[in-house]
Amino acid sequence: MPNNKIGGHYSQAYDEELQQAVDRLVDMGGLVLQQLRDSMAAFTTADVVLAKQVKKGDRQVNSFEVDIDEHCLDILARRQPAATDLRLVLSVLKSINDVERIGDQAKRIAKTLLKDEQGSRPSAEQLAELNGMSAKVQLMLQHALLAFQQIDADKALNVLREDKAIDDDYSRIMQQSLSAMMHDSQQISVSLQISNVAKALERVGDHSRNICQHAIFLSKGRNVAHLNDDELQQIVEKKRD
Repeated sequence: MPNNKIGGHYSQAYDEELQQAVDRLVDMGGLVLQQLRDSMAAFTTADVVLAKQVKKGDRQVNSFEVDIDEHCLDILARRQPAATDLRLVLSVLKSINDVERIGDQAKRIAKTLLKDEQGSRPSAEQLAELNGMSAKVQLMLQHALLAFQQIDADKALNVLREDKAIDDDYSRIMQQSLSAMMHDSQQISVSLQISNVAKALERVGDHSRNICQHAIFLSKGRNVAHLNDDELQQIVEKKRD
């Protein structure tokens, strides 16, 4: 979807190059989101074939990152962007790193199954807990990519707040896993699997949060890394002079 906040230059080709950078980021995000869905489906159903496909698909994610990186570097070299254009290119470069890391977490989930495919399996209740957390994570990633695509600081701020529910799920699942290991040594293998998947999902939430921060930086021109939600809200709500 073309972004009407990108453009207005003397060169239509330049406008298209900037738009392509954002579009390719969103496409890469879509690929990674599918990787995440497939990895969770593989883990939930013990589908070794699908898990291997996810692991293999990580190469495509890496290729995507290299392609976008080269596209952005080409813009920097030839166009020498300034102000908003420079922020856009830098934000895309930062965001593709987070998207690639999300792809790594999807691979991590797939490898969790592959490392112990003949071992004990989590219960239906435990899998339901993980899938509930995964659904929130996937939605957060979708919303983060949309906020970036639309350069919408308000949407990005709303998405940032979704991370609290994910952190709460992570804490609960980890506590349950630790308790299970302490009370039954036979649960150690299963608990380690659950902990590994939950940690991967928690990291996806963190990287989605980073993408939102990049969107706010792009929209507001302020570096918002390491700020809390209240500080972010003040920046988002502040109008330009």
